[in-house]
Amino acid sequence: MGATSRARTRSVRQAGPMQSDADTVEGYLAELPEDRRPAIEAVREVVVAHLPPGFEEVVQYGMISYVVPLARYPDTYNGQALALASLANQKRYMSLYLMGVYGDVGAEAFLREHWPADKALDMGKSCVRFRAVDDLALDVIGQVIARTSVDDFIAAYEQARAR
Repeated sequence: MGATSRARTRSVRQAGPMQSDADTVEGYLAELPEDRRPAIEAVREVVVAHLPPGFEEVVQYGMISYVVPLARYPDTYNGQALALASLANQKRYMSLYLMGVYGDVGAEAFLREHWPADKALDMGKSCVRFRAVDDLALDVIGQVIARTSVDDFIAAYEQARAR
């Protein structure tokens, strides 16, 4: 394989998330392809409607994120706000990252137990992947988002850091 072929193969393999350069949620939404905007907006609407008090919606790491503001909790390992959830447009799918589920066995069990049997749950540790809003159980996602208060999320973060 020649150098050009290796470089081309490497660039294809390394293609990852489609990060946005937007610095506002409105800017992020405006950048979305027309075929994905309705799904992202529908998931966003559910997250915002169920977001416990104290979290705020921002763009962080090229995604729409729901975070503990640094003014509330600045002592993070990387100086970035702690994200409860993030919503992203990826190359081949869309993702809802549920960091509140990642380290919480009870929240993960709740999600898995309440996810309807007629919908496949395409999930990694925290990432729920979807290609259309109909792939998701929006009511369950709303309940999962609503389960974690800012204080509980900070306590879980501090406990994980102490280990």
